Amino acid sequence: MKSDRDGRVGRREFLATAAGASAYSLFVFADGARAGDRPERTPEQIRGAFESIAPVDPEAVKKRFEGEPHMTLVDLECDLLVAGGGPAGVCAALAAARNGAKVVLVQDRSRLGGNSSSEVKMHIVGANMHNGRPGWREGGIIEELRLDDAANNPQRSWELWDLLLYDKLVSEPNVTLILDTAVCAADVEDGRIERVLARCDKSEHVYRIKCRYAADCTGDSRLAIEAGATIRWGHEGRDEFGESLAPPEPTMETLGSSVLFTARDYGRPMPYKAPAWARKIGPEQLKHRGIGKKAWEYGYWWIEWGGGRDTVRDNERIRFELLSIVTGVWDYIKNSGDYPESATWAMDWVGMMPGKRESRRIEGDHVLRQNDLMGFNPEFDDAVAIGGWGLDEHPATGFDDPEVPPYLSIRLAEVYNIPLRSLYGKDVANLFMAGRNASCSHVAFTSTRVMATCAVMGQAAGTAAALCARHDLTPRQLYRDKPKLKELRQTLLRDDQTIKNLRADDPADVARQATATASAAEEGGGPANVLDGFVRDAPGALEHRWSAPMSPDGAWIELTWDDPKTIKHVQITFDTGFHRQLTLTSQDSANVGIIRAPQPETVRDYRLVVETPKGDRVEVARVEANHQRLRRHDFAPVQASRIRLEVLATNGSETARVYEIRAYG
Repeated sequence: MKSDRDGRVGRREFLATAAGASAYSLFVFADGARAGDRPERTPEQIRGAFESIAPVDPEAVKKRFEGEPHMTLVDLECDLLVAGGGPAGVCAALAAARNGAKVVLVQDRSRLGGNSSSEVKMHIVGANMHNGRPGWREGGIIEELRLDDAANNPQRSWELWDLLLYDKLVSEPNVTLILDTAVCAADVEDGRIERVLARCDKSEHVYRIKCRYAADCTGDSRLAIEAGATIRWGHEGRDEFGESLAPPEPTMETLGSSVLFTARDYGRPMPYKAPAWARKIGPEQLKHRGIGKKAWEYGYWWIEWGGGRDTVRDNERIRFELLSIVTGVWDYIKNSGDYPESATWAMDWVGMMPGKRESRRIEGDHVLRQNDLMGFNPEFDDAVAIGGWGLDEHPATGFDDPEVPPYLSIRLAEVYNIPLRSLYGKDVANLFMAGRNASCSHVAFTSTRVMATCAVMGQAAGTAAALCARHDLTPRQLYRDKPKLKELRQTLLRDDQTIKNLRADDPADVARQATATASAAEEGGGPANVLDGFVRDAPGALEHRWSAPMSPDGAWIELTWDDPKTIKHVQITFDTGFHRQLTLTSQDSANVGIIRAPQPETVRDYRLVVETPKGDRVEVARVEANHQRLRRHDFAPVQASRIRLEVLATNGSETARVYEIRAYG
C-alpha cells in the first residue's frame, strides 16, 4: 500500500488492499434465553466489539484517506457484507450469522427496519394479504420478530420496533452492525466483489470491508451499481416475458413514494394552519381517495408521488411534493368545514423520509415474472421463500391524476415460491440480493415488493450465503450442486422458513425414526402429525399438528425409539396462530383482530424429559413464559429411549398445540 508520511492512503490505492483485521466471536450452538435459544453477546462483549469499528489504537487512528484528512480508515473482514438494514437486510444478516457466517451489516440510517421503521411507519404485510389469505403468515425470522414485538410492545410504539431490531443485531455474536453508514464504492476483480467501501460522516470513519460474499438489500441496488451488475428499471414491454399485464412498450416509470402521518383526538379544539407551500386540496382531487375519519390516525398510503421521476436522484423534490400534499390534505380535513368532527384532532407525527416503493432491480439468473406468480409455469426446483401479495400496480402519476384510481390489484389464486436464482446476480459471481431489488419483472415486483416477502427473501439469501461460505461455492454453483441445494432448502425449513409444498426431510433428525404417543389428542390432531414434515395448517384444520386438551396436569407428547439414540439437541415448533394477522400498525382498522401479546395458542410453560435405556428420567430443559414459535434446546449428550415434552401451560388456549419436534445427536 502506498501512503504519504502522514499515513494518508491515496484514492487509487484505497480499495487495492485490505488489512484483514476483525473482531468477531465464533458461533457456537448453545441453550440460550430467547427466541430460537441462540447464544448472545454479554453487555461487556457488546461494548468491546465497538473497538473493531471505532479503533482507539493511536496507530490505527493515523490511517487517513487522501483528500479527507479527518476521516479514519478502518479495515474489516467478513464472510458476508450486507448492505441495507430494512427487513430484507436484517433477516439476511441474522440468517447468515446464525448459520455460522461472520457478517457486517451496513445501514445508511440511524434506525433499522427500512419502511417499517419509525421514520416511515409502514406496517409489514405479506403473503397472507392483510389476512385476506388466512393461514399464510410467513414463518422464520420475520415471525420471530413479530412475536417478540407483539409480546413486548402492546402499546404499538414504532420506536420500540426500531429498538427490537437493534437489540437482535448487536446481541448476535457473528454480526458487526454499522449504522449511519452508506456503501459508496466496490472493488471487483475477476467478476467478484473483493472489497467494499462504506462511509460514515457522523463518526468520521471510512470502512474498507473485505468480504467473500455481499448481499445488496439497499432497495436502490446501490452496491450492485458500484459493482457493475446488470440493472433493470421501470416496466418491461409486454413481449419480453409474455406478460399480459405489462404495457405494450417498456417505460422508465415506477411506483411512487409516500409520506404517512399520524393524528389523534386531543379532546379539545386543535387549530391547524398549513404552510404557504401546501397544496390546495378539494373534493375534485379526492374522487378516488376517501379521507373518512376512520383513517385519520394513520394517514394515507395513496398520498403517492414521483413515479414519473427518478426516485433515487429526485428524492428531495419527491419529499417536498409529498409534504405539500400531506399538509394540503390535512388542511382540507381541518379547515374546509366538511369534517367538523376534526376540530379536536391534530397531527402528532409526519414522516420526513419518503417511503419508497420502487427504483432499481438487479438481474439474476432467473427474472421472476407474472406467469411464475400466477402458477402457469412449472414449480422451481430451487424454491427458497414464498410470496402471495396481489399484483398491486399503482399509476406513476400518483396523486397528480385524480381521475385515475390510486391502485389496481389482481388477487393471486395461491401463494407462490421464489427461486434462489432470483436472489443472486447473474454477472457478479458473489453478489446476493433480497428485497425490492430482487430479480423480477416490474409486474412480478408489484407483488414481491411488500416487506414480509422482502424479509423471507432476506432469510433465504443470508442462509444461502452461509452455505456458500461453508462449502466455498458461488451462488450459481450452489444452485447447480443439487445435493447442496437440497441442504440449503432443508436448512431453511429447519429454521422455520416457509417454502410452499416442501416437506422437511433432514436425515440428521432422529425424530423421524421415532414413534409418537400423547396424553390425548383431538380428532385429526394425533401425535404422529409432529413427524410429518409440515409445520402449518389451513385455518380450522388439524393435519400437521398435535392438539390435545389441557387437563389440570397439562398434556404431554412423547417420542419413543426401539433403538436408543444419543441426543443433544431438540427443536420444537409451536402454534402461534397463523390464521390471524400479526403486524405493528398505527391504523386502528388494520389492528382489529391482532393480539398485541403472546398468542393464546402458543405453549407458555413446558419441560423436556429424557428417559434413558436404564429407565432414568432426566430433565434437559424447562421454559417459562414462552411466546415464540421455534424453540431450540442444547444439552449434554444423553442416551434416550424416549423423550417427553410436557406442556404445563399455554398463553390462553385450552389445548396444547405442537407442529413439530426434531431431535439431533
